[in-house]
Amino acid sequence: MTSGDNLHSVYGAPPQELAPVEPGAVQLSPQVPGAPALEELEPGALSSLTMLAPPGTVERRYAVALGLRALAPGAPLTLLAAKDKGGSRLRKELEAFGCEVVETSRHHHRICVTQRPDEPIGMDEAIAEGAPRMIESLGLWSQPGVFSWDRVDPGSALLMKHMPAMAGEGADLGCGLGVLAQAVLAASQVKRLTLIDSDRRAVESARRNIEDPRAVIEWADATGRDVALEGLDFVVMNPPFHDGGEEDRSLGQRFIQRACQVLRRGGVLWFVANRHLPYEAVLAPLFAIVERRADTGGYKVFEARK
Repeated sequence: MTSGDNLHSVYGAPPQELAPVEPGAVQLSPQVPGAPALEELEPGALSSLTMLAPPGTVERRYAVALGLRALAPGAPLTLLAAKDKGGSRLRKELEAFGCEVVETSRHHHRICVTQRPDEPIGMDEAIAEGAPRMIESLGLWSQPGVFSWDRVDPGSALLMKHMPAMAGEGADLGCGLGVLAQAVLAASQVKRLTLIDSDRRAVESARRNIEDPRAVIEWADATGRDVALEGLDFVVMNPPFHDGGEEDRSLGQRFIQRACQVLRRGGVLWFVANRHLPYEAVLAPLFAIVERRADTGGYKVFEARK
């Protein structure tokens, strides 16, 4: 993608009734497998951008700065977010970049319409602040916006405490930075581990963090069939249960169903979930044996054998 291509673009999934997207707009979200990277676009390549702004301040300013850099001077930018997910800050943040903003409010969202100024200010600082970096306390590469980007989340820590050494071929569904994968690959009897995540930033971090030749790392929907998996000996996972910031219990259920599909008979699933999530009813008809191996600190760890 280079300047002058007359490219319209969209970032995320803005509600169509609040911010209509140009037909054929190119998706640029790092959480959509296969989408072009906003970071790699030439300056001035985009004719317009409609963005559902990320909720995290650092991640949001990073994405907006990249968007401004990729837009042609004078090209329109529509930025929106729910009021309780950063929407109330959008206008001030855009003005800090040197934008003149028209703001409206509908359906609990703030919608800001602006144009790329000829000389935006503060872009380099925002891009540097949100860029990938080494987290010294973890010894891992990460980036703001990735799940639990600067710490080991308590659920994964509990799972690693209780799961045994794995053996054979397996998968880490929703691998994130590769924290679980590192623990799995510490076992010499593991022959191959496929890591899958739908967030490009997590996948790029995992590729820097996991150098083991037994690991294969894929940017894909962990619940889909884009990555061919079958007859696995084990699956480990800390499945998400939010989609676009809203709780979606069916998402974790789909992870469980996919794990069952890729396991051989007798294969084992080890995973952690928040205590309030009702996954037992999904596990029971799919697995021959289901055991709760831990239940503490708001999390529960399951071992399920097919």
